[in-house]
Amino acid sequence: MLHGLHAEHRQRQLPSMLRVAATRVAGLRAPVALARRAPGAAAAQSRWFAGGADAFMDKEEATARIIDVVKTFDKVDASQVTPAVAFKDLALDSLDVVEVVMAVEEEFAIEIPDAEADKILSVADAVDYISSHPQAK
Repeated sequence: MLHGLHAEHRQRQLPSMLRVAATRVAGLRAPVALARRAPGAAAAQSRWFAGGADAFMDKEEATARIIDVVKTFDKVDASQVTPAVAFKDLALDSLDVVEVVMAVEEEFAIEIPDAEADKILSVADAVDYISSHPQAK
């Protein structure tokens, strides 16, 4: 009997757990329940978390700042730095690219995981990553 009660409780709890999980995956852009619903209660209170359109870095601002970061490198000819340029076209080797990514991390006060950093091969890649990162400042 105890097992049956536990299963019934989990069945009632599952839809709310899925809603909470979905909001976490979606960057908390949906209302999240603050209180558990009592049996037979109406809708639970909800609260909106940050994550709307203005929670992410504007692409134009990210582009300008990343271009400024790349232009500070001694090996780079500043006149060749554009929003579409690949780092290899700026004569940057793999170690230089790592240094660029580290400078971008410092500029935007974030930490880029190695798996994501390996995918940043151009100014456009860096802009895409930064503009989609909710913690970039």
